[in-house]
Amino acid sequence: MKTALITGGAARIGAQIVKTLHHNQFNIIIHCNHSKDKAQLLCTELNAIRAKSVEIISGNLSNIDELDSVVDSIKSLDLLVNNASIFYPKSVNSSETKDWDDVLNINLRAPFFLSKGLSKTLSNNDGSIINIIDIHSDRPLKNHAIYNISKAGLRMLTQTLAKELAPKIRVNGVSPGLILWPQDSAKISENEKNLMLQRIALHRQGSPEDIADTVLFLANSNYITGQIINIDGGRTLNQ
Repeated sequence: MKTALITGGAARIGAQIVKTLHHNQFNIIIHCNHSKDKAQLLCTELNAIRAKSVEIISGNLSNIDELDSVVDSIKSLDLLVNNASIFYPKSVNSSETKDWDDVLNINLRAPFFLSKGLSKTLSNNDGSIINIIDIHSDRPLKNHAIYNISKAGLRMLTQTLAKELAPKIRVNGVSPGLILWPQDSAKISENEKNLMLQRIALHRQGSPEDIADTVLFLANSNYITGQIINIDGGRTLNQ
C-alpha cells in the first residue's frame, strides 16, 4: 500500500485530495498548520474506515526549520502533493516585503525544499510529486501580483524537477480554474462571480472532486511526467 503526503490537507481542495487518495487505497499523511482541528476530524473519519491509515503532521512550511522537521519525520513516501497555498489580493503598488515573503515561502519555496528533502525516499519507491498550481500561472490575475509570480514559479519548478529527478521520480502539476470561491480578504461580490462564470466555456464552477480525480490519475500514470493539466472548464479558452 502506498503512502501520500498532502500539504494543506485539512480543508477545501486538500481535504478532497486526501479523501480520494484514501478511498483508492493510499495511506495518508495530512499536513496542516492552522487547521489542526479540521485535520483531526478528517483523520478520525478516515481511520474509522481503515484503521491506522491516516496520520497528521503539523508545521509552518514558511519556517525552514519546521519544514525540515516535517521532512525528517517521514521515513517512506510514494507521493508528495504540494497543495498548501496562500491567496489574497495585492496589487504591485500595495505589495510589501512581508507579502512577498508570506506568499513565496509557502507557494514556491516550500514545494522546492519539500521535494528536495523527500526526493531520496520518493526515488527509492519510484514515487511522484504533484504540484497544485493555478491557471493564472500562465495569465496573470489582476491585483494578485505576488500570487501570480509564485504560481508561475511553481509551474517552472514542476518542469525543472521533472527533468532533474527523472527517471526515478515523476513530477506533474494540476492547474485549477474556478473550483471554490475565495474566502476571507479575497472574497468577491455576486456580480464578480457571475462575470467569472460567463468566461468559462462550460458556464459552471468546478468541484474539489475534479482536482482530486486528476491528482489520482497522475499518481497512477506511470508514463507521464513534466505535464501540467488545466482543470478549468475551458476558462483558458477565453483568457
